[in-house]
This record gives sequence, structure tokens and C-alpha cells, in this order.
Amino acid sequence: MPATTPCYIVKRSRIKGKGVFAARAIRKGARVLEYTGERITPEEADARYDDERRAHAHVVLFIVDGKTVIDGGADGGDARFVNHSCEPNCEAVQQRGRIFIRALRAIRPGEELCYDYGLEREGKWQPEWDRLYACRCGAAACRGTMLARRRR
Repeated sequence: MPATTPCYIVKRSRIKGKGVFAARAIRKGARVLEYTGERITPEEADARYDDERRAHAHVVLFIVDGKTVIDGGADGGDARFVNHSCEPNCEAVQQRGRIFIRALRAIRPGEELCYDYGLEREGKWQPEWDRLYACRCGAAACRGTMLARRRR
């Protein structure tokens, strides 16, 4: 039985660094890839990545639940290269402790796969978050940040 053609490729992105692009048409609702990496505790995630001391937010962590975080930067798969967009064509969904990237609509070959990171920070908005979580998606409705809530 012949292997199926992969539905995506990883290559340079205009948004940031590497991105994931459709290698062929992807139907709405299709599960495209799984977010994988080392499974760690939230405490270990905090110890590994201190966003406050970085030039950019480190967005390779995916919270599964209160006890588990997936570190895509440690033995992670290609899903760690799916960039953020304020007008996404994909979404991240959790199923039985696993995270999958699923198509929100039909995606054409060559189109970059993106989902809204919807990052959350606790407390009052800090001015440095504008720089740290700046969005570069270029969408017409870009909110200017990868954070879920808007600046007030």
C-alpha cells in the first residue's frame, strides 16, 4: 500500500521563523497534526522559560491541564512551527490529554497553517507585554498581540 502524501510541509514563514504550510488541499475539520513534546509540570515549564527575561515570548508550551504542559521545544514535532494568526485557518483542540491542530475551513495548497494562540497572562496589563507578545500575522483584523485579551 503506497504511503499517502503528507498534507503539510515546514518552511520559512513571512510571519516568524519557520511555519507549517499546506502541501495539498486540506478539508474543513481535518486533523492536520498533533502538538507533541516532553510532558512536564507547570512548575517545570516556569523554570525552563522566563518570558520576562527574553526579547520574545517563548511559545512552545501548550497547557493540557492543571498538571501537564507539553514542551514542544523538547523533542517536539512539527506542530511547534504552526504560527499565530488573529484570523486563523486552524484551531488547537484537546482530546483525551492530547492536543491536535484541526482545520477550521478548507485550506488551499501553499497556504500557511495558523491558529490563534490566545495566550493568557494574569494580572494587570503590563506595557512590556506589547513588545513581548507582539503579533506579526499581518491579518486585516490583527489585534496586535498574541494575548487573548485586549489592552484596555
